[in-house]
Amino acid sequence: MGWPGYIPEDENEEQLIRMELAKMNLIPVFLTAEDLEGYYEGFSNKVLWPICHYRLSYAVFEKSYWLAYQKVNQYFCNIVLKQNITSKDELRVHDYQLMLLPQLLRQQRSDLTIGYFQHIPFPTDEIFRCIPWRNELLKGLLSADLIAFHTYHNAPNFLNSCLNILGLSPKNNSVRCRDRCVHVEVFPMGIDFDKFKALSCSEVVLAKAEVLKDQYQKRKLILSIDRLDSSKGILERLSAYESLLQQYPELRNKVVLYMLVVPSRDTVTQYKLLRGEIDRMVGHINAVYGSDDWTPITYFYNSLPVEDLSALYIAADICLVTSLRDGMNLVCKEYIASKAQDYNGVLILSEFAGAAKQLSETIQINPNAIEDIMQAMHFAIYMPKLERQQRMRSNVSMVKKFNISHWAKLFFARLHEVKREQEASASRKMQGATLQRLIDKFQQA
Repeated sequence: MGWPGYIPEDENEEQLIRMELAKMNLIPVFLTAEDLEGYYEGFSNKVLWPICHYRLSYAVFEKSYWLAYQKVNQYFCNIVLKQNITSKDELRVHDYQLMLLPQLLRQQRSDLTIGYFQHIPFPTDEIFRCIPWRNELLKGLLSADLIAFHTYHNAPNFLNSCLNILGLSPKNNSVRCRDRCVHVEVFPMGIDFDKFKALSCSEVVLAKAEVLKDQYQKRKLILSIDRLDSSKGILERLSAYESLLQQYPELRNKVVLYMLVVPSRDTVTQYKLLRGEIDRMVGHINAVYGSDDWTPITYFYNSLPVEDLSALYIAADICLVTSLRDGMNLVCKEYIASKAQDYNGVLILSEFAGAAKQLSETIQINPNAIEDIMQAMHFAIYMPKLERQQRMRSNVSMVKKFNISHWAKLFFARLHEVKREQEASASRKMQGATLQRLIDKFQQA
């Protein structure tokens, strides 16, 4: 169940979308343009996103955004409750756009099993407490039975917010809220490994990869794929690449940075400014260092079909991820899965990406250190084949084992376990006639 990413033109189109999604067992939640402006572009992307990515100066604490966020969360709640759910159903709420939903559901149905997973970082309590509505957001999440994050940094940050903002004392990765024990745990998300491995063996994809290699005349291809966002470290990456061409002029005409930036939140002012700066820097580097037969940076601002992405992964000698903050970053895992045939590739990975905790055989960099990124690229370019393959073989093994199915199974298994623990605890509580007799005696005393 979720927003389908589209506003229907009329009731007929809305009904058609419902019918098509129903074939995939999906239920659309349609939002108006006004809802999207206040709830999504407003509170979600101008309050929660910058705060959770430590961009406090980008946050806009507008009350109308908060009201829109409350309204849409309630709307989601109403639609969920219309689905005739029972106490045997399990609900998993995904991400920061729906932080109030667990509490709204719990208020109507105390018997529900609710899990919440946050796909972006959760900041320290000193940062999170800057949100005027921090109490309401925390209480919204604490109505879930299980709250989960990608990495071990995020869970303590959330627990510390519960302690220092709400005054709730955590114990053994859990928080007791009245008669309920809410567990806070970590489940690093994986990818569909088999899908990307199969794509890397496809004749169509392999042919596309060969075209790319021929197009760039077998030069070393450094690949980066990101959504347009300041948290992705795109400007830092460009500065490092320019430094590489400056400090190692022998690499000119021998490397290409293939940079794919996927459009995102184009209407937000900071994103417009970021895109303009990216365009300026790419133009500058290509003009200063390029030649008639070599363009240092190939830059696209669009999205690609998965077959074309897979071809890029196969063709790329190096994948460069420079996130300043990232919940997990699945691009790096998709790149690794695409190298499962020959293990011939190098991944340069920001230490601030959640995936860095799992992928120890990568070249890890501080994305704020331009010199470090530059030296990491130089090291990757000249890394011996045997070392490349040894590192990649280890990374492939990790991504293959901890795939998307493994992630989902672990989460639901733990959710079941948490619910059983809660039920066992509830069975020891005084109930029914015994409780009523105690109340009567207390009132008569």
